[in-house]
Amino acid sequence: MTKTFLALFISYSLLSCAELQQVANQFPELNQNAQLDIAGGLKEALNNGISKQVSKLTAMDGFYKNEAVKILMPEELQKVDKALRKIGLSSLADDGIKMLNRAAEDAVKESTPIFVDAVKQMSFTDAKNILMGNESSATTYLQTTTKTPLYAKFNPVIKNSFNKVGADKVWSNIITKYNAIPLVKKVNPDLTDYTTNKALEGVYKMIAVEEKNIRTDLSSRTSPLLQKVFALQDKKL
Repeated sequence: MTKTFLALFISYSLLSCAELQQVANQFPELNQNAQLDIAGGLKEALNNGISKQVSKLTAMDGFYKNEAVKILMPEELQKVDKALRKIGLSSLADDGIKMLNRAAEDAVKESTPIFVDAVKQMSFTDAKNILMGNESSATTYLQTTTKTPLYAKFNPVIKNSFNKVGADKVWSNIITKYNAIPLVKKVNPDLTDYTTNKALEGVYKMIAVEEKNIRTDLSSRTSPLLQKVFALQDKKL
């Protein structure tokens, strides 16, 4: 049984032969307990990223005052921002940006159940590949498994948030005033789709922050299981 498992392990691993030998040395017998440790450690690491980092985005100004994820006007509206500020409407431009970020903060509150489900579904093979992968393997795993359902969840929340806080009126005012400026090319962007995608970018960026911390900072491995599992990664490096 052990030989069969090792054969499968070698067949599916993305590691080089030398790295495979390292893993084999670390787990001379990949028994059920070893598998559970690896899977459990990676699930704990992902849950930490969600609880420590993603939750920060749901607070007031979680996006707006975090320069790493702050949502600015879309590229097609950068000229709108500049034009409004030139004619003394900086406060209106600032309000428009704030509305985008408020909507994202509302939407991210809906993300935790989807992340929790993705983490629960993670197999030992997923966990092994993440552990011995690059510094963003866990984040990439979550992007692959959650992006579609998160978009579907975020989009209506953001649209409703725009309505709730009056963003639709603010942006209508912004676009109307900009389009009234002589000789400018008129714009009418899909701000709900834009903000949804930017909110998703922010979520994964913050998860990546926590993943990097756990991989590189020993003090971020806050449980014996994390210390034990990520020590294997350290030996690989």
